[in-house]
Amino acid sequence: MMSDALPYHPSPKKPDVVLPAGACDAHCHIFGPAAEFPFAPERNYTPVDAPKAKLFALHCLLGIERAVIVQASCHGTDNTAMIDAIAAAAGRYRGIAMVKQDVTDAELAALHEGGVRGVRFNFVTHLGQDADLDAVRTVIGKVKPLGWHAVIHFEADRLEKLAPILKELPITMVIDHMGRVDASLGVDQPAFRMLVDLMEDERFWVKVCGSERVSRAGPPFHDAVPFARMLVDLFPDRVLWGTDWPHPNIKKHMPDDGALVDLLALIAPEEDKLRRLLVDNPTRLYWPEERT
Repeated sequence: MMSDALPYHPSPKKPDVVLPAGACDAHCHIFGPAAEFPFAPERNYTPVDAPKAKLFALHCLLGIERAVIVQASCHGTDNTAMIDAIAAAAGRYRGIAMVKQDVTDAELAALHEGGVRGVRFNFVTHLGQDADLDAVRTVIGKVKPLGWHAVIHFEADRLEKLAPILKELPITMVIDHMGRVDASLGVDQPAFRMLVDLMEDERFWVKVCGSERVSRAGPPFHDAVPFARMLVDLFPDRVLWGTDWPHPNIKKHMPDDGALVDLLALIAPEEDKLRRLLVDNPTRLYWPEERT
C-alpha cells in the first residue's frame, strides 16, 4: 500500500523561541522505515517513512533534549520501531505503547525496560474502530502496577459520553491535542468546557499541542492559542507539549515545526510556566527518578 499522506515539512525553521535546558517534546512519532519496521496490515492510513534519524535531527534543530514517542495506529501493537528509537536515544526518550487486551505481564515488563511509561487508546473515527472499553479496563489493570498512565485520544464530540467512563478509571490519564476541539467555536464551546471540567480532577493531564489540528484558520494557527493558553494558566502543573511530528493525517497546511515552537511564546509567555510545561511536568511524569 503506497503512502497516502502528506510528507512532513522538508526544512523547518530554527525557532525564534529559545527553549529551556531539558525541554521535552512529549508527543511525537516514529514511522518505519517500512522496509525495516513494516506497517500493520490492518492500518487505516499509510504514512511516509519518518525514521528515528530524522526525528533526532529535528529535535537538535529545535533545541529539544528529551522526547516521548507515541505509538501510532499505523504500526498497530507492534512497538518495535518505537523501542528501537528509544534505545538509540540512550535514556533521553520515553514511549507510549499500544497493546492488546491479552498482553502478558512479561511483555509489559519488557516494554517498561525499553522505556515505555504509558499506553494509548484511540477514540478517533479516521483511525478505525474505537478502543473496546472492556479491553481498556483490562489493560489499565495490568499497567497500573508499573506506574504507567493512559493516553486518551478522542474527537471533541466523543467527550460527553467518554467523560463518565474516564472518571471511573483508576489511573493517571493524559488527553491528546486539547481534546481536538474546533477553534472556530471559541473557548466557551461545550466540548472545551467539558474538558476544563474534566481537568479539575487531578488524575487528568492534557497536551497543549496539535494547534494545526485544532485550528480552522490555518497557519500560523493563532486561533488555537487561546485554548492552549487557558489550559496552561488553569493547570500549569498538568500540561505537556509536543510537536506531533511527523503530523500524521494532516491533509493540508503541513506545519513548520520551528513555527510550532514559536507558538510557545503565546501559549506560555511566562518563563516559569514555560519551564513547567517543557521541563518540570514531563520530568515528573516520565523521569520521576530524577526528582529530588
